[in-house]
Amino acid sequence: MSYAYDPQIQPVLDYLPTIALADIDGTRSMLAAASEQFPPYAPGEGIMQETLHASYNGTQVQLLVIRPAQRAQQPAPAVLWFHGGGFVLGDAHESLPFLEQVVRATGAVGISVQYELSPEASYPTAVNQGVAAAHWVAEQHRELGIDPLRIALGGQSAGGAYAAGLALKLRDEQGPAICQLVLDVPVTDDAVATESVRSYTDTPMWNTDNARRSWQAYLAGAPADPYAAPARAADLSGMPPTFIAVNQFDPLRDEGLEFARRLAQANVPTEAHLYAGTFHASAALAPQADVSVRQLQDLTAAFARGFAANILEEAK
Repeated sequence: MSYAYDPQIQPVLDYLPTIALADIDGTRSMLAAASEQFPPYAPGEGIMQETLHASYNGTQVQLLVIRPAQRAQQPAPAVLWFHGGGFVLGDAHESLPFLEQVVRATGAVGISVQYELSPEASYPTAVNQGVAAAHWVAEQHRELGIDPLRIALGGQSAGGAYAAGLALKLRDEQGPAICQLVLDVPVTDDAVATESVRSYTDTPMWNTDNARRSWQAYLAGAPADPYAAPARAADLSGMPPTFIAVNQFDPLRDEGLEFARRLAQANVPTEAHLYAGTFHASAALAPQADVSVRQLQDLTAAFARGFAANILEEAK
């Protein structure tokens, strides 16, 4: 089927890899080989990178941290971010270019979570690692130079499921306070039954078959609960202020919009933006396109607003 893609992102369609979760190992090998054709991420001037190891309640997880090389006198906000990959692909390094944009714009400490992938480590492994990361960062806030009242969560695609599920879990368990939730083209619903997921069987980067297979790998036969599939939450009240970005020709479009609607109905401050002519994760693959620039800037600005609103709240 043909789609009315934005003319500025249309050229990248000829170079996109084929993601086929019918062969997870083969897809991983193909993506690894493709990544070798590009230089690894290196922080730009004025940004430092380090790898830390968090541990909480018996769970360990690696964190990739980028921050301004010159620490501010006052504690900085922090972004705890979960990369995408349909629960089975990807790496925390992939998120560092976007996090650098957030760090430069807000002065935050950017933290990319190196969670374990399914099917080798199915649910709830990655969510438990997210819990460990959030608690460890909050407990180590002085050493990290972080303001514990300005910790935000975010994630792209499957990483959005982790971030939203973690926000729900921290809410329910009275864990560290989260000042903002930012979801970029998020996975939320294991039912795989929306109009967009039924319609987009041949869209680039993500399609209906991949969506179904990703959930099968992640759940491994176990029933889903709200921490795995946030759309299953009966009550979304008390969630952090949330920003959700969705792409037009994306199987995940409608579950992102529906999650935003339900958050708003639960009186959670919520914004949802749909970007015309885009496909799943197109902002990362065609970052120079005007629509991609808007999407990335909007995601960054959502973090900035969350941090600023919390400062105002603390000052009262």
